Amino acid sequence: MTARPSPFVSTEWLAEKRGREGLVVLDASYYLPTQNRDPEAEYRAAHIPGALRFDINAVADQTTTLPHMLPTAEDFAAAVGAMGIAETDTIVVYDGLGLFSAPRVWWTFRLFGARNVFVLEGGFPRWIAEGRPVESGTPTRAPTTFRVTAPADLVADVARVQKTIAEGSAQVVDARAAERFTGEAPEPRAGLPSGHIPGSYNVPHAALVENGVLKPAAELRAAFAAGGVDLDKPVLTTCGSGVSAAVLWIALHTLGRDPVALYDGSWTEWAGRGDLPIATGKR
Repeated sequence: MTARPSPFVSTEWLAEKRGREGLVVLDASYYLPTQNRDPEAEYRAAHIPGALRFDINAVADQTTTLPHMLPTAEDFAAAVGAMGIAETDTIVVYDGLGLFSAPRVWWTFRLFGARNVFVLEGGFPRWIAEGRPVESGTPTRAPTTFRVTAPADLVADVARVQKTIAEGSAQVVDARAAERFTGEAPEPRAGLPSGHIPGSYNVPHAALVENGVLKPAAELRAAFAAGGVDLDKPVLTTCGSGVSAAVLWIALHTLGRDPVALYDGSWTEWAGRGDLPIATGKR
């Protein structure tokens, strides 16, 4: 198992490079409904100087009621181009929890053809703790063109998840908290039952992160092993709504084991449909 170059950059690196041409910093903060935090208001009040706000609910498929589903490649290119982001830029993404929603945006930009995309290690909490500068307001960049690449087959829908489990072609791994996976704790979205996709595995994203930073490789491997996941076999990631599934993705990426797909609708779609089986208890 070969580790890959890090998808992270340090706060020291960003502090040195900040403001250089071709560098774009994105505040991609997102919070679960139960956390009662307003990422837009927090961004306007304080963010890394020059950082643009990337709202995963705005740059999303607006034709569905499911939260922050991926837009089409054309819609993504139009949205980020209007923000002043090109596919050739070096893009650094951070969030307000350290490591929660930033990997989703890292994954999305890579999916649509950007390659110089990184996550700020420790996120905004580390930046603040180190006493680095912040600004308020809403900075902008001149619009540009993002030349999108048609995404690879890395996004799963319900049919693909069902086929994957039926054939055993990959391990479906759920990033939600253990109590939500087993059905012992409620989902943060009102009216959505807890439990899990039958046949799926559970590796809570919180088991991969400490103080807003991805844990060392040995501890990542131990966390996946504790969830019964064989890292020598393919993995398809899922979670509540496609956000923390990308935390699993970035962890597996650092271990040289990129997943085969991410289930974009995740548990919100699966449990919300009402016609799909729901398992409770441990796997």
